[in-house]
Amino acid sequence: MSKKGIAILGATGSIGTQALDVIRAFPNQFEAVVLTCGSNAALLIQQALEFKPKAVVVTDSLQYSYVQDALKGHNIAVLLGEVGLVEVVQYEGVDVVLNAIVGSAGLKPTVKAIQSKKDIALANKETLVVAGELIMALVHEHGVRMLPVDSEHSAIFQCLTGEEHNPIEKIYITASGGPFRGKSRPELRYVTKAQALKHPNWSMGAKITIDSASLMNKGLEVIEAKWLFNLSIDQVDVIVHPQSIVHSLVQFQDGSMKAQMGVPDMKLPIQYALTYPGRFENNFERFNFMDYPTLSFEKADMETFRNLALAYESLRAGGNRSCVLNAANEVVVDAFLKDRVGFLEMSDVIEQTLDQVEFIAAPTLDDYLETDRVARLITKEIIKD
Repeated sequence: MSKKGIAILGATGSIGTQALDVIRAFPNQFEAVVLTCGSNAALLIQQALEFKPKAVVVTDSLQYSYVQDALKGHNIAVLLGEVGLVEVVQYEGVDVVLNAIVGSAGLKPTVKAIQSKKDIALANKETLVVAGELIMALVHEHGVRMLPVDSEHSAIFQCLTGEEHNPIEKIYITASGGPFRGKSRPELRYVTKAQALKHPNWSMGAKITIDSASLMNKGLEVIEAKWLFNLSIDQVDVIVHPQSIVHSLVQFQDGSMKAQMGVPDMKLPIQYALTYPGRFENNFERFNFMDYPTLSFEKADMETFRNLALAYESLRAGGNRSCVLNAANEVVVDAFLKDRVGFLEMSDVIEQTLDQVEFIAAPTLDDYLETDRVARLITKEIIKD
């Protein structure tokens, strides 16, 4: 059996390093053909020397010559920036592109990978948030598979396997509630980034951890699920489940529900996306019911955590609204991590940006990219004021 060639966009991040753990565990099944990073060049070099990919891409131009020098004589091509990302996803030896880049930077490489008939293992939810309608149309046009890596979307995907002809009534995306579950708005006014970065169940990168604390992560997941599974907005609901054991649920038209469960560990959804439709034996931690005698569920608080409500509103408005939401959120999260806006202010700034960016009902790829650019500029101006 020939090895499946994997391109990992974002190889040095949380998802990327765990994906390499999976490749390391199954060396006869998988091969890392491409590895990319933002600015963590030292780790990328280490990974490249171990996995010997055909090419690496570094998006930070300041790190380019450092990586080039370190890999000289190893027969590994070193490419730079977005142009490099777009080039490597087209390589002949690549079967699956695992997109684990943070933010909307993952959009262009995903489009090019789909057009090059590569299956996509998607951990970058922003790609579907920004341009879900366009991306899924391309997926169908080019006959590729969009395999979700997010734990919630992987859970839904797994629940739907074998149920392709049975109509979905509703899906429930579970949320841990983050570190501030149950808090009121006055209690959240002065929370710090150190508090927001302490997720109770998951170990993730800084941006997604802040999104989880603000419930924007759930909002983005609602938008992603709508496009990924071809659902109406009213078919997607969010339920808070503090233990993070039930990763999501699907309810069918006969009222029957299927849930996918397991310990909170991203390696399983990553492995499933790479091995699909097979399931490979592994030594990951197994769930023990006695460790979790009670599983509880609560309604999501959209009044306190306005970001979730803003996500639903953007999805209902359609057009380029979700693109604006995502761009504004990326800017405010960065500002929050730099102590330039407060936790509750993030939603206020996003709402102002949504009010100020021109609405486009049927955006093209260029419209999405321009919307993203303009929304970022406007958000930065609002924060400055």
